[in-house]
Amino acid sequence: MGRIFAYITHKNGVADDSALELAMAARKIDPSASPTALITGWGSAIDAASASVASSYAEVWKISNEKLAYPNAELVRKALVQVVPAGSIVLVPHDHFGIDLGPGLSVRLNAAFVSDVLAVDATEGGFLRAVRQEFGGQVSAHVRCDLSSGAVITIRPGAFKVPAGATQNGTIVDKSAEIGALESGRRYIETIAAESGDVDITRHPILVSIGRGIQDKDNIAIAEELAVALGAAVSCSRPVVDAKWLPKSRQVGSSGQTVKPKVYLACGISGSFQHLAGIKGNPFIVAINKNPKAPIFQVADVGIVDDILEFLPEMTDKLKQVAVG
Repeated sequence: MGRIFAYITHKNGVADDSALELAMAARKIDPSASPTALITGWGSAIDAASASVASSYAEVWKISNEKLAYPNAELVRKALVQVVPAGSIVLVPHDHFGIDLGPGLSVRLNAAFVSDVLAVDATEGGFLRAVRQEFGGQVSAHVRCDLSSGAVITIRPGAFKVPAGATQNGTIVDKSAEIGALESGRRYIETIAAESGDVDITRHPILVSIGRGIQDKDNIAIAEELAVALGAAVSCSRPVVDAKWLPKSRQVGSSGQTVKPKVYLACGISGSFQHLAGIKGNPFIVAINKNPKAPIFQVADVGIVDDILEFLPEMTDKLKQVAVG
């Protein structure tokens, strides 16, 4: 089996939470592996991110270039193929950027490609058996990947739980001089900040998040009452915003807000990767859904199969009884 690398994304010098999850996924693939972090960027931001990642990886390969100041998958691919050895396994977060980066990187490396991996069954005889989702998360597919020529694998955010463990004093290796000139057919123009709303869900330690299972705008009051009892805020998935039941500022997901609560109640939410991509910080996830096969249960710490329109009012009543008692 080839060397395992983890591509680390970061923003303003802060490494994404997926950095630790990729390290965990690497050890699931090969328990004896000591994965190497790959990080690209420019200036003080990449220096800060590299230093923070070194506490989780024995070795960090840093590629610093002014043209990588804004993450451009086309340029990152060109940079990585210059430094990643043939036959390597490269793990990438399954987010918007990873979906852009991964397929083309596998082509450039002449490696296998597996996307949206939730779990690893086993690695034996040069083959990897992994679990990924299809048909909007309704089917879990078990796939077999030949690792003889290496592989690029995108990992679902939150799929690999990170246990508390000892930190490392990793070595940062500067690979910037090895990538040569970088040119791209596309360029960064601007970043448009998400709209602000009456409630800042990014600051709340507890979120009661509702999805399509709420069924009607009038039923949102059920979630709001529970949120009051918990001292929480109400957030939602995209279908609720599309129906204009809650403002965009309440949406959690890749096209909404990124949140880092301590407790996340997913109520009537199926659990698509677009939604889960907005949940960071490894919160305690409680999933309530009447569909026992809902993908959200695969990442939840506690799963409850029930109709939220019946369960949430009962939960609120119990909380009120405890408060009075």
